Amino acid sequence: MNSRYITLFFIILFHYSLFPQELPKGMTPAEKEKMKNYIFPSATEAFTTPPPFPVRTMAEWETLGSILITWTSYTPILRQIVDQAQEECLVVIMTTDSNTVKNYLTSGGVPLRNLKFVQAAFNSIWIRDYGPWAVYGGGVDSLLLVDWVYNRPRPSDDVISQVYSNSSGLPLYQTINEPYRLVATGGNFMVDGVGTAFSSKLIVNENSSKTDAQINSIMSDFMGINRYVKMDVLPYDGIHHIDMHMKLLDEETLLVGQYPQGVSDGPQIELNLQYILNNFLTPFGRPYKVIRIPMPPDGNNQYPSQGGDYRTFTNSVFVNKTIIVPTYDLRYDSTALRIYREALPGYNVVGINCNSIIPASGAIHCITKEIGVTDQIHIVHDRVPFRKAEPGSGYLIKTYMKSKLPLVSKSLYYTNDTTATWNRVEMQTISGDTVGGFIPEVPAGTKIYYYFAAVTTSRTVTKPFTAPQNNFNFTADGTLPVELTSFDLFTQNGDVVVKWKTVSELNNREFVVERSIKGSENWVIAGRLPGKGTTTTPVEYSFTDKNPGAGTINYRLKQIDFDGTVKIYAGNEITIEPFDYCLYQNYPNPFNPSTVIFFSLKEEGFTNLSIYNAIGERVAQPVDGMTEKGIHKVEFNAENLPAGVYFYRLTVSSREGGKSFSTTRKMILNK
Repeated sequence: MNSRYITLFFIILFHYSLFPQELPKGMTPAEKEKMKNYIFPSATEAFTTPPPFPVRTMAEWETLGSILITWTSYTPILRQIVDQAQEECLVVIMTTDSNTVKNYLTSGGVPLRNLKFVQAAFNSIWIRDYGPWAVYGGGVDSLLLVDWVYNRPRPSDDVISQVYSNSSGLPLYQTINEPYRLVATGGNFMVDGVGTAFSSKLIVNENSSKTDAQINSIMSDFMGINRYVKMDVLPYDGIHHIDMHMKLLDEETLLVGQYPQGVSDGPQIELNLQYILNNFLTPFGRPYKVIRIPMPPDGNNQYPSQGGDYRTFTNSVFVNKTIIVPTYDLRYDSTALRIYREALPGYNVVGINCNSIIPASGAIHCITKEIGVTDQIHIVHDRVPFRKAEPGSGYLIKTYMKSKLPLVSKSLYYTNDTTATWNRVEMQTISGDTVGGFIPEVPAGTKIYYYFAAVTTSRTVTKPFTAPQNNFNFTADGTLPVELTSFDLFTQNGDVVVKWKTVSELNNREFVVERSIKGSENWVIAGRLPGKGTTTTPVEYSFTDKNPGAGTINYRLKQIDFDGTVKIYAGNEITIEPFDYCLYQNYPNPFNPSTVIFFSLKEEGFTNLSIYNAIGERVAQPVDGMTEKGIHKVEFNAENLPAGVYFYRLTVSSREGGKSFSTTRKMILNK
C-alpha cells in the first residue's frame, strides 16, 4: 500500500479514537432505519422478575455514594463535572482507556482523588437514559439496581447497567422479558423518593402493547411507584423527556421551565402544569409549590419553534450538597442561578457551559446517573406552617426517619433566630420509624426554625439536606379559636386558587382572603368563606380569586370570631403571568394526517375556531361556543381532506356580544 495512504489511514483511526461519534440523545436517520429490525440485547446474569420484597426508588436529593458518567464526547463538560462531583462522592467513569482520561483530567488541573474507572464499551454519552436506577429493598435496607429496555439501537449502551452491576457487586433487575418488558428512558422519569413518579406520555407510546394499568404495575413491582403522573408530550421537544423542562427539587416543589407567552413549547408546558395542579396533591396532601425558571433562546435569539437549540436550565443534577446547572449566556444564566440559590439555600450551585452539547438535545442531567449509598438514611417530614402547643410540653415535631444501620442519635434542632445558637432535642420513637421531639412553648406569633439530624456510625444526614442553612419553620399559635395547618396558593389560567386546612375551630364565623401587590401594605378583600363554628373535625377550604391581575401578589388569611375577634395568619406570595388573546402556529406544520392548534383567551367568551380550504370554504369547526380564559389545545385530524394549503381562524366575542379578537393562520396538509 502507498505510504501516503497508510499515513492517512492511521490519521483517520487516531481521529476517531480521540473523537468518537457524537450520537444525539434522539436517533439518527440511520438508527431509525436500524430500529425497524433491531433485536435488543438480553442479559444472562440479571434477575428478570421483580424483587420479591417491597422496594423504593431513591430521590435524586438523597445521599449519593457515586455518580456515573460515560467518557466519550463533550469531554470539556465531563471534566468539569468530575471536578465538581468528586468533592461530594465517588465518580464512576465508564471508559475504554482510563489512562487517556486521567491524562486529560490532570492536564486540565483536575485532581484524581475520588474516581473509579470501569472498562466498558459504549455507543453514546447519554447514561441518564440507559444507566441503572438505584432502588432500595425495604426502604433503605438493601441497595439494588433496576434497568429498563433502552429505546435506542445502541447495544453497548444497553448493557452498561450489567457492566456496572458486575463491577459494583450490586444485584440487577431488568424489565426485558414479558410480562414485565418495559421500554423507558431515564430522562423521562422523575421520582420523589416516596412513591410518586412523573413522565411524559412517551412511556405510553413506546409501550403501546400494554395498558396504562400494566405499565403502572411494572413500575410498582420494580420501582415501588404507587402514583405515576403522565403528561402530554411537548411539540418541539423531539425526545419528549421531561428533564428538559421540569425538575423536582423536593417532595413538594416543582421547578418548571417557562417560555415567553405562546412561544415554542410554552402552551403545552402550561397545560401540563395545570393538569398536575388540578389533579394531584403532594404526598402530604397539599398543592405543589411551583417555581418558574426561564427557557432561554439560543445564541441566534431563536427558540425551538424557530429552529433554535432547546436550551434549558432544568436539566441539572444533585450531587449531595452541590447542584450542577447547565449554562449558556450570562444574560440568562445569572437569573437562573439566582433562582436555584433562592430555592435551594445551602447548596453549592455550580454552572457549566453547555452550548456545545445542547444542540444534541441534552445537558448535565442527561449525561450523569446517581447511585445511592449502601447505608442510606431516609428522612421524610410533613411541614406544618402553624402549630399549637401541647399544654406543659410544647410543640410536638414528628418525622419519619429510617436507617439501615442503627441510629446513634436522632436530633431535632431549633431556634427563633438563625444567626444565634441552635438548641438540640433528642427525638424518641413514637411508632415504627416515626420519631418525635418537643420544642418548648414560645409566645404566640413567634416563628420557629428547625431541622433534623440522624447519626449512624458511618454518616450524619440532615433534613433538609443542607441544614441549617436550609430549614423548616412554623409560626406558634397561642390559644386561638382556629388551628390552621396549611395555607397554599397556585395559579390556574390566570386565577389564583387559595387552599387552607384547619384541624379544629372554635366559634369561627368566617375567613376573609386578602391580597396586596408585593411591596405594598394596602390589603384588599379578595373574598370570604363562612367558617364551621365549632368543630374538632379537620376541614379543607378552597377559594378562587378571579382576575387578580398580573405580577407578584401577597395573600393572607383573616379569621373572624362570632364576637368580632380577629386573627391574621401570615400568608404566601405568588407570581401571576397575564394571559392575552393569541392563536399559535399549528404543530407539526406541514402535517399528515393530524396537527395540534393552541390558542389562549384573555377572558371567557364565545369562541369559534374554523378551518378553511384555499378557496374559502369552511371544512371543519373544532370549537364553537363559550370557552373559559386560559390556554386551550385542539387536535385537528385532516385524514378525509385532500392535500393542500388551509387556513384556520380564531374569533372571540365577549359575553356582551362585541368582537374581542380575530386572527388567521396558514397550515399545510401533505399527503
